[in-house]
Amino acid sequence: MATPKALIPMADYGHDPTETAIPYVAFKKAGFEVQFATESGTVPECDKKMLEGITQKLLGATRDAVAAYKQMSTTPEFNNPNSWSSPDFNLDSYNLIFLPGGHEKGVRQLIDSPIMHKHLASYFPDTIKPSMKTIAAVCHGVMVLSETIGPDGKSIIHECDTTALPGKFEQVAFWGTRVFLGDYYKTYGAGSDNVETSVRKRLDDPDKQYKNSLGTGPFVVEDQKYNYLSARFPPDAQLLAEKTIEVVQSSMV
Repeated sequence: MATPKALIPMADYGHDPTETAIPYVAFKKAGFEVQFATESGTVPECDKKMLEGITQKLLGATRDAVAAYKQMSTTPEFNNPNSWSSPDFNLDSYNLIFLPGGHEKGVRQLIDSPIMHKHLASYFPDTIKPSMKTIAAVCHGVMVLSETIGPDGKSIIHECDTTALPGKFEQVAFWGTRVFLGDYYKTYGAGSDNVETSVRKRLDDPDKQYKNSLGTGPFVVEDQKYNYLSARFPPDAQLLAEKTIEVVQSSMV
């Protein structure tokens, strides 16, 4: 089997360290070649509030996730990302596109990128099973896909089963920290749609397609038509990585 090639697109700043580093370590352990991409090739940096200080201790990454992030952040691939705005950049050579989440406002650079939307609109149709191409996303990473509009005027995941950050989780985090963190937990500001609402609006039949779990155990959704997997938040990251590895490896046999 050829070596699977994975890409993790990132904003310059703000992605969740757990949702980025835990899958990265799992992909590398599975023998994947992993590359990163930012808009202009800037070395990315994950959300510091999740990595240090009182916010890390109360709300942020676990000790294992912090260790994984430190491991990832010293690698040549992390420190030499591709530029997704480069004229010669494309997604064609990758077997996996992995989209991490994060609620820090910096992640809007990726969620709202018309250039990345163009690349994903081209790539996603090629993930129809059977295919050697796969997309996986967690939390706000799902919004990168839901906000990517295809030639038909619909989101590229309009017919997919998916999950994302549950609205109830987002509201608890927002209201529970508003006094000392303001609207930190609302990526588009206080009063904006939560992630679940934003994603549901892009689905053909959200009541059937949007899969939810308010449990604390890991939860991952795999679409049946496309090689597309999604998860909710950091505690799902390990399971999402494992299931994504299974899909990629089985698709390349």
